[in-house]
Amino acid sequence: MSAPSPSPLSLPAAPPVREGALSSLAEATPSPRPASFLAGRPVRLALCLAPLLLAGGWAMANRPLVYEGVRRLVAADPWWLLAGGGFTCLNWVAAACVRQGALPDRLPAGQLLASQFAAGAANHALPGGLGAHAVTVRFLRARGVPPARAAASVGLYSLAKSSAKTVVLVVFLAVSPAWRDLGGLVPDGRLLVPVAAVVGGALAVAGVLLTVVRPLRRPVTGMLRCALADAREVHTRPCRVAALWGGAVAMPLLQAAALACVGTSLGLELPWEQVMLAHLAAGTAVGAVPAPGGLAVDAALVWTLIAFGSAPSVATATVIGYRVLTDWAPLAPGAVVLSALIRAKIL
Repeated sequence: MSAPSPSPLSLPAAPPVREGALSSLAEATPSPRPASFLAGRPVRLALCLAPLLLAGGWAMANRPLVYEGVRRLVAADPWWLLAGGGFTCLNWVAAACVRQGALPDRLPAGQLLASQFAAGAANHALPGGLGAHAVTVRFLRARGVPPARAAASVGLYSLAKSSAKTVVLVVFLAVSPAWRDLGGLVPDGRLLVPVAAVVGGALAVAGVLLTVVRPLRRPVTGMLRCALADAREVHTRPCRVAALWGGAVAMPLLQAAALACVGTSLGLELPWEQVMLAHLAAGTAVGAVPAPGGLAVDAALVWTLIAFGSAPSVATATVIGYRVLTDWAPLAPGAVVLSALIRAKIL
């Protein structure tokens, strides 16, 4: 008897699948990521609205002062406000220069400048400049920079920015006699003792964690080694040194110049050097306070301008106008640019 011929509609038997192939296929299939805490829409909405709620609460508690400040701001000189807007735009250019100077790799200038403009919108959701750093790290990772080097560049950027601002403040204190008016704003020794204790305790806890917890020590030491190597390489290139430190020195001067322009438009009867000294002193004193939207700096800035002899209503109007010009007016365009960069896979 001959074997029956296969039917033309019958399918060939599938080859046996090996057990190793099944395991490799299971490894290659990406597992679903766990949902992040910050990925929820209510959490993101709450973070974005936190600065507005804080500012609204302060405005409700100081209604007469805010009303007088807004009234003065409406009648401000538009040409001086336009000059302040120009200094604000130059500040983004200086920030892009510092970002480029903190990294040996060459970055596309246009995309880097756009990322710094978009970082201003992200800065309102997280305190302490974390929003801008997060946008920058994503931009560097999209350019192929390893995570350790991206984090090292953020650390070098922060170090250069704070060091340059402190040097500029010391120079202003040395050449301007207005530093005597800041004596009333310096806290007494009773407040400095708990602050020093908190800072020392935080440093001690961080040191113990880095010494005891090995999974935490290895990535931190690796990042520090990478940061030192990149810092040495950056400082062997004159163009990187000029971009890093020149931009770091220019940033506080440009921000203070924008504040002085707003004050001049409102009739703030203070010399420019006092206004710039007030901005540098307030920003250096409370710049590290983790408050979204720079609210702690704004409060300190108002009190510093009043200590220099400004009227409270004019000082409040100046700070409100400065914040509107530098942060709130670019917020919507910055959010649009941030969304466009994400859609274009640049972030």
